[in-house]
This record gives sequence, C-alpha cells and structure tokens, in this order.
Amino acid sequence: MKKTTNDWLISAESDLHLIQEINSLENLTHLSAFHAQQAIEKSFKAIIEEFDLGFIKSHSLEMLHNKVLGKISDQEINADLLILLDQLYIDARYPGELGLLPDGKPSISEAIEFYNLGKQLFEAAKSICK
Repeated sequence: MKKTTNDWLISAESDLHLIQEINSLENLTHLSAFHAQQAIEKSFKAIIEEFDLGFIKSHSLEMLHNKVLGKISDQEINADLLILLDQLYIDARYPGELGLLPDGKPSISEAIEFYNLGKQLFEAAKSICK
C-alpha cells in the first residue's frame, strides 16, 4: 500500500472514531453526519490514490464514487445516502450550516446510518488497498 493511500485511510478512520464518540448525542448529529461524509470521501480518495485513478480535487461523493467504480462493488453503496451526504457537505458554506441536511439537523438514526455507510466503505477501501 502506498504511503499516501495509508494516510487517507488513517484520516478516514479518525473521522469514524470521532463519530463513535459522539453518535449518541442528539445535539451533535450534524457533526456525525459531516464526519461520515469526510470518512467516505477519504476512503474513496485512498482507492483513487492506490490505483492511480488520477488526482481529484473534489468533495463530491457521487463523482468520487463514479471514479472508483470497478474497484469497489456498486452493490455495496447506498447511492441515495451518498447524494444526501453530498448535499450536506457541498451545500454547507458557513459554520452554522456545517453538517446540516436540506431539512436541518439529522436525527440520531440518520447519523447512525451515515456512520454505518462510512464504516462499510472504509472497510471496503482498506480491503481493496491492502
């Protein structure tokens, strides 16, 4: 595994650890969602780095997902959640909006769903990039 690939995975794992610490706190679900987006983005970028799929200066999970197709099974990915997380990250322009969904703060169950997707994609990236 390339050093940069490993760096992306370490950073993604840190986001997941943070989510584990705060995921049951209703007042912090927006931060759980934000860090889930970050963990997924970094996991995708690890795959892109490992397989020399090009330099991607984008935060769009949907676009990054399209870049890693063929390396990661499309069946493993809930595309609807990726699109929702894209709205969360890309549309947030100010600190007060960070981690907010179009309808406001995510619920605890939504935050857990985002975490589970982040964890699943992190584990897939780690396995692919051995």
